[in-house]
Amino acid sequence: MHKFVSFDCKTVEPTNASIPAPSLASLYGTGAFTTIAIYDGKPFLWEKHWQRLENNVGKLKIDLAEFSESKTISALAEIIKKNDVSYGRARITFFDEKSSGIWPFETDRKTSLLITTGDLRPVPGNFKLLVSPFPTNSLSPLAGIKSCNYLEKILALDETKARGFDEAIQVNERGLITSAVMANVFWLKHGVLHTPSLKTGCLPGTTREFVLENLECHEVEAPRDELNKTDAVFLTSAGLGVTQVAEFGSRKIEKLYHPILDLLPKRT
Repeated sequence: MHKFVSFDCKTVEPTNASIPAPSLASLYGTGAFTTIAIYDGKPFLWEKHWQRLENNVGKLKIDLAEFSESKTISALAEIIKKNDVSYGRARITFFDEKSSGIWPFETDRKTSLLITTGDLRPVPGNFKLLVSPFPTNSLSPLAGIKSCNYLEKILALDETKARGFDEAIQVNERGLITSAVMANVFWLKHGVLHTPSLKTGCLPGTTREFVLENLECHEVEAPRDELNKTDAVFLTSAGLGVTQVAEFGSRKIEKLYHPILDLLPKRT
C-alpha cells in the first residue's frame, strides 16, 4: 500500500483512518468495495466499477447519500496524484458505520469511504493454479457481491499459497466452476472461449464484463473436470489484468495466443 490514503475524501496517513469499533462494518464486515486498475495515472473501467458499487451497497442497505459518484471519483483522482501512481491499483471501500441491533451504540455516522492505492499484483511467469478444497455457496445472500466480509476468500488463498500455488479455482455446492479465489476465470476449448455463468454464483467482475463485451465467449455452467480438457486458461482481475495459467494441478498447459491477452493496457 502507498503512503497516503483518502478517508472521507480527505488525504491522511493510514493510521489516521478509522471506523467505530462497534459499527456494522467492524463487527460483521458490512461494507462493499471494488479494486480498480490504474493505467497511465487514470482509473480503468470506472463506470463499470461505480455501477457495481452502487448495486452492491444497495443490496447491503448502505447509505451513500454523502458520497456521490463525482465526489468519489474526485477523491480517487486526488489520492492517485498524491501517491504519484502511474500504473497500479486502487481499492474503494464503503463501510457501514451504523449501529448494530445486537450491539447498539449511539452514532450520527452512517457511512465512511476509504480509498487506498498500491502496486499491481505481481504475476509470476509460471502461474500455477489448482482447485480449492473450499467451495462457494451460490445460494448465499452475499453471492455476487464484493463485500468486506472476505475472510473465506483470504483463508482459501492462504491455503493455496501454503501448497505452493498462486491461485485456486473454487466450485459451488453443485460442483460447478465459479471463479478463482481473487479473479474470474476463462478457458479455451477447441478454440472457443468459455467462462462461468453468473448463475454459478461467480462474482460479476468488471474485467470479466469488459471481455464479454469485446470477445465472443460462451457463459456456461461447467463441472470442475472441464478445466482438465482445456487448451488454455486465463484469469482476469483489476490486479492481475489478464494472466495466462502455465500449470493446473500437476498438468502443464502450453501457452497459446488468444486476443484476450491484448484487451487491456500493458502492465508497466
